[in-house]
Amino acid sequence: MPDIDATDRRILRALDDDPRAPVLLLAQRLGLARGTIQARLDRLTRSNSLLAHSVRVESAALGLPIRAFVTAEVDQDTFDQTIHALAGIREVIECSAIAGADDIICQVVARDPDDLYEVGQAILRCPGIRRTATSIVLRQLMPHRMAQLLDD
Repeated sequence: MPDIDATDRRILRALDDDPRAPVLLLAQRLGLARGTIQARLDRLTRSNSLLAHSVRVESAALGLPIRAFVTAEVDQDTFDQTIHALAGIREVIECSAIAGADDIICQVVARDPDDLYEVGQAILRCPGIRRTATSIVLRQLMPHRMAQLLDD
């Protein structure tokens, strides 16, 4: 990953404030050349420092208001198969490898408690899953945030 310098940070802060801002508007707001903005965004994207654009949709708006984290112990011999199977469960919206007693943590969404139970059962049926534990999110206290890391 490239070093993110002060100019990159200014661009990223501006995008954090207005993710849909066009390059020309960013250039005007920041007093930088359009080509400079575009080149830096291209470099950050190529190096995976800047994640791909995505539509940010609240899962509740899709009829999936329940959110939970499911940790699982995975048989290491079938790890790749397990992750492939988890990717096939649409309610699994994120999955990360973790250190500790468990091997992975998945963020899942569901319509209601019964649906969450079914999602948990689908996870348990994935090859290599030995056991799971589910923690339901009661309230989001702090949303995902990165802007504070861009400050010097």
